Amino acid sequence: MKKKSRNDMRVVRHRRLRRTLSGTAGVPRMAVYHSLSHIYVQIIDDDLGHTLVSASTLEKTVQGGLKGTCNVETARVIGKLAAERARAKGIESVVFDRGGHMYHGKVKALADAAREAGLRF
Repeated sequence: MKKKSRNDMRVVRHRRLRRTLSGTAGVPRMAVYHSLSHIYVQIIDDDLGHTLVSASTLEKTVQGGLKGTCNVETARVIGKLAAERARAKGIESVVFDRGGHMYHGKVKALADAAREAGLRF
């Protein structure tokens, strides 16, 4: 048998999470993904299949004052930015989807920053 890669196992965990996790118009899903080089956040209404808000390290406005594109400090900036954009669109609470990643490090920093910026989850 071939051993599954770390990303394959992450996908398995994410599918297991998504069986019970779903976003609605009232309480959308905040999906977090990080690759080795970037961090991405989307706030999604799963009923319609629309992305309501997004933020990532690929944006030119975000890259200016950062030392790297995928570290804990950057995750805090992205979490705060996503929360501010969500609050501007009238989104107060979300369901947090960690994307199969463990809840520590970058994912935890992003979640904490979003909570500090006013999102409830």
